[in-house]
Amino acid sequence: MLFRIVAYIGLILLASVSLIGEGSRAMGNRLSGHLIGQISGQVRYAEGGQPAFNVVVSCDAINGGRIGQVFTDRSGRFQFSNLAAAQYIVSVRVPGYIEQSQTAELLTAPSAYLEFRLRADSPAKPVSPRVPVVDPNVPAAARKEFDLAVTLVDTGKKGDLEKSVPHLEKALTIYPQFTQAQLMLGTAYMDLGQWDKAEQALKRTLELDPKTANALFALGELYLRQKKHDEAEKTLLQGLQIEDRSYQGHLSLGRVYWDMASRFKEEAQWRPILEKSYAQANRALELNKDLAGAHLLKGDLLFRVRRPQDALKEFEEYLRLDPKGPAADQTRALVERIKKALAEQKKP
Repeated sequence: MLFRIVAYIGLILLASVSLIGEGSRAMGNRLSGHLIGQISGQVRYAEGGQPAFNVVVSCDAINGGRIGQVFTDRSGRFQFSNLAAAQYIVSVRVPGYIEQSQTAELLTAPSAYLEFRLRADSPAKPVSPRVPVVDPNVPAAARKEFDLAVTLVDTGKKGDLEKSVPHLEKALTIYPQFTQAQLMLGTAYMDLGQWDKAEQALKRTLELDPKTANALFALGELYLRQKKHDEAEKTLLQGLQIEDRSYQGHLSLGRVYWDMASRFKEEAQWRPILEKSYAQANRALELNKDLAGAHLLKGDLLFRVRRPQDALKEFEEYLRLDPKGPAADQTRALVERIKKALAEQKKP
């Protein structure tokens, strides 16, 4: 489900921050005396192009010394922040796949973006490890409850999702500062449609860590579902200031603008808002060209401004990527109507 994916992304980002550690900061200071840059990127499997989730990416200074290690998120993304102006070697090691390394240059630019494609060196495929709990202060009893909740959530069944909630609540009773459990609780409530509880849990997550971008994205999506468009826009923009490469964040913001524009009848009023929606849909697709929902939104936008041929391409791509999606049947019917209308126009 969307919200569960958002939660997992947040959990892995939290893990990434903790794994960098004080040692890497000290190394950065020794290299240049100040920390300015970042290295980000994505890891995918060459066969099928699927994102490589929860694999370890390492960053080393080119003159020696480990800077840090992070886990990729559900989209295969990773990021190293607060880096000095220097050269680095970024490596990906996954059992059963050929190790890969690339050089990142931050001497002349403040950021670098790398892409890895993992190729198998044997028939064996790696098994994704569990979501790690990296806060050293989390008591063992709270970790146990959290792990039980993750196991239940992983089944994808509503009944098991409901059963996960008491485990997350118990984990938070044992350790109230458990940010990962608080974020997962909020998104679990969203999947269950318990909006008030979800809002409370997500706001509590932000009290624990205001920089938890995915709590902001989830909260923005919650406000969108409740038609609280102003709150949704503000919250999603806050999240994108922290993590601008979140394609789901850009898509949610695009959908907010689409809804906002529907309140106006005059083109002079709705067109500028739809232009903002279009920009967000394009940005989401720049970050993830296979994001079905962004193709659907872009198709709706193009159809609204009377560009049926272009809209048709986006609708067909949506159906290719998500043939059983929630809007699939309506989109198929619309595709047929567009094709019929275009065919009529070609007749003499």
